[in-house]
Amino acid sequence: MDTSPTIFSREIRFLIAAACFVVIVAGMRSAATILVPFLLSVFIAIISTPPLFWLQRKGVPKILAIVFILSVILALTTLIIQFLSGSVAEFTSKLPLYQSSLMKESVRLIEWLNERGIQVSEQMLREYFDPGMAMQMAARTLTGLSGVLTNAFLILLTVIFILLEAAWFPEKIRTAFKDPEKSLYNFSRFIKSVNQYLALKTVFSIATGLCIWIFLAILGLDFAPLWGLLAFLLNYVPNIGSIIAAIPPILLALAQLGLWHAVICGIGFTVVNMAIGNFLEPRFMGSGLGLSTLVVFLSLVFWGWVLGPVGMLLSVPLTMIFKIAMESNPETRWLAVMLGNEPQRK
Repeated sequence: MDTSPTIFSREIRFLIAAACFVVIVAGMRSAATILVPFLLSVFIAIISTPPLFWLQRKGVPKILAIVFILSVILALTTLIIQFLSGSVAEFTSKLPLYQSSLMKESVRLIEWLNERGIQVSEQMLREYFDPGMAMQMAARTLTGLSGVLTNAFLILLTVIFILLEAAWFPEKIRTAFKDPEKSLYNFSRFIKSVNQYLALKTVFSIATGLCIWIFLAILGLDFAPLWGLLAFLLNYVPNIGSIIAAIPPILLALAQLGLWHAVICGIGFTVVNMAIGNFLEPRFMGSGLGLSTLVVFLSLVFWGWVLGPVGMLLSVPLTMIFKIAMESNPETRWLAVMLGNEPQRK
């Protein structure tokens, strides 16, 4: 008699929590057009906070520092929009030609396999493997990002207000909470960890994109800057992001340059991502900031379904911020450990 109400109440709480989760996710998906620019604004503001505070420590007035940072962001955004709109349109116009070349290479592969006793039909290849789909998905992802960046005014306006509030937030915590020092410590630890993660990840992503761009340009592949940009964006998705970024250029190398150039392209991607992702990033960022491969994949699927292509690019930073927030509080640290790629021991 004593335990049944407790069991019943736990079930009710679970059902209420599940229902709230479904309602929240449905609302986020319905409001994706508003939510995506806001999340991009938060992402940009977090990256901009360290240089803002650095300029203030050097004696630059806060307003002038914000204007300088926003000018740099606006210039970079304009360049990316112009580059994406032109390159993606040209790549999309040539996509049928590349798909035709890929199918010819596929037929040659089928003939080569059939000569060696491995029976594979062209219909089976078309049914289970469509090489053009990977390049179409890459084009849709970049087109979606370009579409979101056209809301530059809304994004920059939100970034301005976030940066203006950043300096006053500690004072608000001291005023609002009964134990402000503990809350301020957790908040400072959270902000420091997020800034460190996003700043280092951005630096290594830029390095990855530049290396891929230079390598593909030397190889003679079409749209090398576009694939460098894709490698930069997908480097925010650990473990599987580098694989996704490598598939379209390898297929394009197969269609444009031939089999051996496609093999060289794959080797180049492997070398760059192993050097940066497996050697440099763990050395500077630490292994404790990683996410498990399962969590990365599930977050990629979930945020991509909720927010579209841009949600896929922001999926791991969003999950990483959530993990760092859980790690900052001793009561929720167990959840951060479950999301990590390995057990964390004190």
